[in-house]
Amino acid sequence: MPNEPVGVLIIGAGASGAAFAWSIADLGTSVLCLEQGPWMHQRDYPTNFIDWESRSLGPFATNPNVRRLAQDYPVNDSDSPIQPLMFNAVGGSTILWAAHFPRFTPGDFRVRTEDGIADDWPISYETLEPFYATNDRIMGVSGLAGDPAYPHHEPPLPPIPLGATGNIVARGFERLGWHWWPSDSAIISREYEGRAPCINLGSCGSGCSQGAKASTDITYWPLAQRKGVQLRTNCRVKQIIVRPDGTADGVLYYDSDGVLQEQKAEIVVLACNGIGTPRLLLNSKSAQHPDGLANSSGLVGKNLMFHPYALIRGVFDEELNGRRGPGGCTFWSHQFYKTDPSRGFVRGYSYEGTRGSGPATTALWGMATGRVPWGEAHHEAFARLNGHVAGMVAITEDLPDEANSVTLDPVLTDSDGIPAPKVTYTLSENSRRQLAHAVDRGTEALRAAGAIDVIAEPLMRTAGWHLMGTARMGTDPGRSVVNEWGRAHDVKNLFIIDGSIFVTSAGVNPTSTIQALALYVADSIKKNVAELFA
Repeated sequence: MPNEPVGVLIIGAGASGAAFAWSIADLGTSVLCLEQGPWMHQRDYPTNFIDWESRSLGPFATNPNVRRLAQDYPVNDSDSPIQPLMFNAVGGSTILWAAHFPRFTPGDFRVRTEDGIADDWPISYETLEPFYATNDRIMGVSGLAGDPAYPHHEPPLPPIPLGATGNIVARGFERLGWHWWPSDSAIISREYEGRAPCINLGSCGSGCSQGAKASTDITYWPLAQRKGVQLRTNCRVKQIIVRPDGTADGVLYYDSDGVLQEQKAEIVVLACNGIGTPRLLLNSKSAQHPDGLANSSGLVGKNLMFHPYALIRGVFDEELNGRRGPGGCTFWSHQFYKTDPSRGFVRGYSYEGTRGSGPATTALWGMATGRVPWGEAHHEAFARLNGHVAGMVAITEDLPDEANSVTLDPVLTDSDGIPAPKVTYTLSENSRRQLAHAVDRGTEALRAAGAIDVIAEPLMRTAGWHLMGTARMGTDPGRSVVNEWGRAHDVKNLFIIDGSIFVTSAGVNPTSTIQALALYVADSIKKNVAELFA
């Protein structure tokens, strides 16, 4: 029956919601996931069409304010130098992600202990390690064991080839004696679990037509549905409703016809990302929770962390095969990852090797950077760039700051009239110093590799993929929103499993850790289910 009460209700079918659904199905109760977007189909992805680059900048753009699809909601980012990016569908942002797949390091969970700043996590790398391993297996991770920057782990598949772009940039790191290692990538390098391997389409950021990239609609969700998990699409949740005792009773949501529905549940789980989750909690005010659900600490929506990105690209005489291969999955470097006081900032950053772009994107980028003029010299200048660019992005660790926040916009709403999120974010001086250092050192590496020109973007405005910290984890209810296994301090049957619960951001992509956390929370619920309602 539609809207029959369920045991576990998950809001969001992306990276964390899918992983959690697969695991929690073993609890033996009914499980339902509500997703505000649709199912995606590989036949509809841009690379099936001749105008694939144009489509990747329009209906498959990473910014919801650009796409403006029916399933999107607007984000007021006027007070942020970084634009938040996300995708709403079964699979969430894994539909459009690059699938660069590093884990956090052990030290990333001990920032207070190691550097005297921010806070330590209430859990450790060792806590998550078995869940990292399970997640690697289900997603299908390609990589190479033995990286000295990490505890030993063995990806299930061999690494994605570096290609001409990765090899030439790695040459610069080698000449400088710097750490580098082939990336762990959530892209399969050979046939795996019925999925075909990567064929180097080079358009990971607009959906993988081959199915080699591990979006959760083709990894976790088929497995979860075979276990009996229900998935209801095109359902936009308005608020979480509560019982007289303040516990969660379910949600109100708009169905695909725009009709407001009620769905009751014994356990409610949020997997809406670091902006969508605080938005929903803040919109779920009640007599029992007048400041928003689970917000007695006042920290819901506070401590928003991005990863400020710098882009450093070199132009080479050699032909580098342009976009062929996964765009962000050649190698990584932890050379400048840990605090070194001589650099003038705390913590650090990683480098992620990148390949070239398609011809239209190369032309637009060349004109934006002044390397490709209009007029008579246009084609000659374009030819110097097209297929001759390789480089890296620097992923800098963002530190938590309560002033960086997600609130409800007083005017802007989505198409159902639900208040839109407003992002307020200021780039810290520590981040500015990290970015400047990353550009200087990246330029040095590209010159050592033989680049004849280096073009840098010190802060990428369109790089707000990583949304973290807005419902942080901790053991003190006054300084955190959820406990050490994802349960809200204020609401004993409410759990959060996305990047909102991060305590610190590390200097690497977060999705591997988000999914490991989701599996860990599901496992904790299964172990403690008898005590949940005591």
